[in-house]
Amino acid sequence: MPEPIEITKMKENAEDREYVLKTVKENGKLLEFACERLKEDREIVLEAVKNNAEALEFASDRLKEDREIVYESVSKLGWTYCYAKGKLLEDKELLMSGLKETGQILYYSIPKMRDDKEVVKLAVENKPIILKYASNRLKNDKEIGQIAMQKDKSCFPFLGETLKQEEEILKLKE
Repeated sequence: MPEPIEITKMKENAEDREYVLKTVKENGKLLEFACERLKEDREIVLEAVKNNAEALEFASDRLKEDREIVYESVSKLGWTYCYAKGKLLEDKELLMSGLKETGQILYYSIPKMRDDKEVVKLAVENKPIILKYASNRLKNDKEIGQIAMQKDKSCFPFLGETLKQEEEILKLKE
């Protein structure tokens, strides 16, 4: 099957800043085919991500540390948090914006965030089974355990040992 014309044209014009900027405003994922220099261009990457949150994947590592760009993506799509780099992994507000979309991204968070009750609670509300990536302390938190079990009884094995003995939790297992 032949390559789509928009990809061919982007490859042909991968070094042309104006062409790339205009194109990613219309189809952000075409950032993939821009030259490396333009994947470092903040304006181009921001426009690409505004058009399509998934374009963050193709940004330079330096721009995956740019809060505005990453927030633009994560707040829309959540799972793109997996591309965040550097100090952004310590940015609770950024993580929370993504957790509102999908609890799954707790998996990509740093240990400090996996031990933050507000973070884990939101993650478990959106995807109960993600409890397995919470800190041991929060796996034994009664409120979080109840949320997980009320939504999905298959979370029981991921609860902390102390919490597995709680009468209220055992009732939720039935």
